[in-house]
Amino acid sequence: MEHFIEESQTKIIASTNVFQIELVEKLGREDYSPLIDISLHLAKEYGRQAVLTKNTIEKYFNAEKCLPFIAKYQGEIIAYIIGIPLEELREEKWTISDENFGKENTLYTYAFVIMEKYKSNGYAKMLKRVYISWAKKRENIEYITGHVREGIANRFDNNIEIVNHIKDWQGTGKPFEYYRRSLENELKEPSVYSPPVEITI
Repeated sequence: MEHFIEESQTKIIASTNVFQIELVEKLGREDYSPLIDISLHLAKEYGRQAVLTKNTIEKYFNAEKCLPFIAKYQGEIIAYIIGIPLEELREEKWTISDENFGKENTLYTYAFVIMEKYKSNGYAKMLKRVYISWAKKRENIEYITGHVREGIANRFDNNIEIVNHIKDWQGTGKPFEYYRRSLENELKEPSVYSPPVEITI
């Protein structure tokens, strides 16, 4: 039987007077709706599969092997990012074509979204920096991967490799590319322009 909690269990990783980043240990029901509302804006860019549901929240925010963070401004959730071991996505056909599938050394960036009105405050950069830093701390994790619109990854640093191109991503009709970021030579201060690319709403 599923055990749900009302209040989220999180660990504060970074904070200022009004902004904080929290590592999600167990997401409570009270935070389901805000996250689902934010994720609705991913549908246009990434397809309906990117929209969170109660099931995907339980699967990705509350799974032991995943790496989910939320960002809050004055107590309100304004952004989130989720890292998932590649092997946890084995039902997706594209995962098995990754040369690292089965090696348990890759974290896939499932989603990275921030509300538009907070984009220019540097909060997305802080959230991404925390995410990459914690990914590096994971045992055996050597790479971060993800999907972005075709052509975007060409703007990024030398740690990025384009692995594959997808003509029609999740029925959106838009071409995407699958990138791989090596953590071996990752700078302590990753470029604000390097993936994962935040989606703003």
